[in-house]
This record gives sequence, C-alpha cells and structure tokens, in this order.
Amino acid sequence: MRIDILTKSEINGVQKEIISNLKNFIEYKNLEPGDKLPSERMLSEKFGVSRSNIREAIQKLEFFGILKSRPQSGTFIANIGRVAMSGMLEDILRLEEPDFKSLVETRILLELKTVRLASLRRTDEDLAKMRQALDAYKKKVLNGEDAVEEDLLFHLAIAQASKNSTMNTFMLVITPEIITNFEKYHVCDANLSFKGIQEHEDIYEAIKEQDPKKAKEKMKTHFRVLYQYCYNIKE
Repeated sequence: MRIDILTKSEINGVQKEIISNLKNFIEYKNLEPGDKLPSERMLSEKFGVSRSNIREAIQKLEFFGILKSRPQSGTFIANIGRVAMSGMLEDILRLEEPDFKSLVETRILLELKTVRLASLRRTDEDLAKMRQALDAYKKKVLNGEDAVEEDLLFHLAIAQASKNSTMNTFMLVITPEIITNFEKYHVCDANLSFKGIQEHEDIYEAIKEQDPKKAKEKMKTHFRVLYQYCYNIKE
C-alpha cells in the first residue's frame, strides 16, 4: 500500500479546490442563509477527497464566519447575505500564505494591543500563567536549550489576559507558523534568548503593576530586534 504525504502547498491547493467546489455547489443549489449542507461523507464522495479534507475546509469557513456547525445537527450556511458570502469566498480563495515578515508585522501589531489590554484586565490567575511560562523559558535558556515554544506560551498568556477573544484567536492561529519560521531562520539565538529573559521580566512587571503605557513600551523594546532581524533575513 502506498501512502501519499502531501506537502504544505499541496494541502493548501486541496483546501482551495474544496472551498471553490463548495462555493459552486452553494450557488448551483441556490442555498440561502440557514440552509443545511450535505454531510461530510456526501461532500467527500461528491468532491473526491477525504472526509478529513472536507472537515478542515469547513472549519476554515467557520473561522471566517461563513458556515456554522451545530452538534448532532450538521453544518449550515451562516446568516449573511448571498452577495456578501460570495464575495467573502472569493477573497478566501485569493488569500496567500503569509511570509515571515507579514507574520512578524501582524504579531507585533496584535501584541502591542494585547499587552496594553492585559495590563488593564489581568487577574491573579493570568499573572500566575505568565509567571509559569516565563520561568519555563528562563530555565531552558539558562540550560542552553531551545525555548521558542516557552517564549510564545508567555505571549499567548498575555493575549489570554487581554480578555479579547478575537485577538486571542488570531494569536493562536498564527503561532504554529511563527514557531516554524523561528526554527527555519534560527531567530532565537543564545544572545537574543538571554536578552529576552530580562525583556520578558520587564513586560511581566508592567502588567503586574497594571501600567498600560509602560507595558506597551516594554513590548516595543522586546520586538525591536526581532523586527530589524526579519528585514535582514534572506529568503
């Protein structure tokens, strides 16, 4: 038995093809907001792809608010107009995979907002999660180990403390790609990691003190080197 292992670009190609087929199916059947889609099994047979591929495409369209899944009931078209839905599907099909620079820019913009909100809204429980992630990061760095995941866990804890579910979701969405690119470009070398310990401590203290202006400035300082670095890398 031969097992095909698809590359990332091939997986993205399959996803786009499924979304395009779903768009055509919805238009051909004149489906309206609230109408139910066929089951994953039926769509899988109709489009000639696996059920897992169908499920991933549906989850992607759920993320963009085009479809809604209801437990034990199925998948339904969201309550948006047909013209808007068609336009959104076209936009999704035109989306490109973000490059590293785009990811860094997006992350910086998000985190300058989340750190400010976190300093205003954080709870003692939030502080405990940040402290745990920061201590784990510090331990790995001092032991000379890779601490990319612990670094991002600290930043995700800040996003969670912001109490803004949308920004928190965006951070969760881009984090796996950030980890991949950090490892690809060897972003977190030893010197940056050691420097990052104090920078993380400064951010943590500003949030603990509930000082949004200071927290934002400390986050800017933390990202300065990363921002400069990503514009000097060679693809």
